[in-house]
Amino acid sequence: MTSQLSKIVVCPSCAGLNRVPLDKLASGGNCGKCHSPLFTGHPVPLTSANFTAHMMKSDIPLLVDFWAGWCGPCLQMAPAFEAAAAKLEPYVRLGKLDTQAEQSIAGRYQIRSIPTLALFSKGKEIARQSGAMPASAIVSWVQRAVKA
Repeated sequence: MTSQLSKIVVCPSCAGLNRVPLDKLASGGNCGKCHSPLFTGHPVPLTSANFTAHMMKSDIPLLVDFWAGWCGPCLQMAPAFEAAAAKLEPYVRLGKLDTQAEQSIAGRYQIRSIPTLALFSKGKEIARQSGAMPASAIVSWVQRAVKA
């Protein structure tokens, strides 16, 4: 159990768990295991190897972009999602899941159209939005959903 004074943050590089004091969250820090930065301002590529750690073990919400390389709107939205990561971290982790490469995960969450953004907190889906969005809309949608 995490205290009110710290949060568990999953490393984007090695998926190691890190306890980060709340007053140090904004300054980021490095992973205690691999020493990589805990926050890079970029979405984390999600795979079957790291998805569960980011989804279930982190104390910060996870925004997943379910996408595919053949999807025009997905490719169009990619720079906006990247820009949103720089604005939402360290209070929300952004991750990209390639639905072609990770079909079982996409199926588990019943992804029927892409791009689809799904916001999770400790494994529970708290919001979902389909269709391409500009960075400002992604940021405001997430901020509203996290406060709800």
